[in-house]
Amino acid sequence: MDRTVAIVADRVGWEERRLIDSAADFGLRIEWVNDESLGLGDAESASLSGYDAVLIRSRSYTRGGLIATVAESARIPTLNTASAIHACENKLTLRAQLRAADVPVPDYRLALSRRDFEKALTELPPPVVLKPVFGGMGKRVTLLRDADTAHSVYDYVEDLGHGFEQASLVEPYLAGGSSLRCFVVGRELVAIAEFRSAGTDWRSNAALGNRNRAVDLDPAVQKIVDGVLDVLGEGIFGIDLFETPDGHVVNEVNHAPAFRAVASATGVDIAAAISRYLQEEAG
Repeated sequence: MDRTVAIVADRVGWEERRLIDSAADFGLRIEWVNDESLGLGDAESASLSGYDAVLIRSRSYTRGGLIATVAESARIPTLNTASAIHACENKLTLRAQLRAADVPVPDYRLALSRRDFEKALTELPPPVVLKPVFGGMGKRVTLLRDADTAHSVYDYVEDLGHGFEQASLVEPYLAGGSSLRCFVVGRELVAIAEFRSAGTDWRSNAALGNRNRAVDLDPAVQKIVDGVLDVLGEGIFGIDLFETPDGHVVNEVNHAPAFRAVASATGVDIAAAISRYLQEEAG
């Protein structure tokens, strides 16, 4: 008998269509459930009842973890877990947990105020990167090349952001313009692609449409990925690494990763890998 899986998301994009199309080969039926119309809170989670598993693919950095929390309370197998999503959506929480587990991360300072920010600049002199604690897809990540520019930019953080949005990380600028996206399904590292900044944009985020290519597995990279999974547990993740003179460090982990660019660069059928994993979890 086919198992039914809900993809909880705010829209059906390329990745969701690929998952829906590939599901039948693994005895699954995948249905889209709009994350804006669930009305969760009752003990039975009626809008998610009847599903054998729930796959959270909300782009929102708040909805995903909240929905996963309620789904898990209704004893529905949920990917990713609420604890993993909450860690991924909060860059500070993730950095702190990984550092405590001896997984390499960039040096950073938390800036919650102008005083915090000024102190960070004395300890980590420009050029530095200022990024929101909550957010993704390279949005509001700013390269600050000198102190004068840094203070002017922080004016906007203070004046235009609410307290939730003002929470920021300051970290050294790791020059090079490239990053590795390690795509994990379960505990398996199924694909690795390098993303390199294109044109005048210094960021190498996959969501920005930059150049990419497949790369071979490096045992040192595998060790870092294994360390991340030891902290978060198995699941479906896009783990982004930066290269430094001392080796790679974990920049961030995406709990609802896009995979079109990685699939294109590597030729790996990532949708099939995810569907196979969903089959195991829903069984």
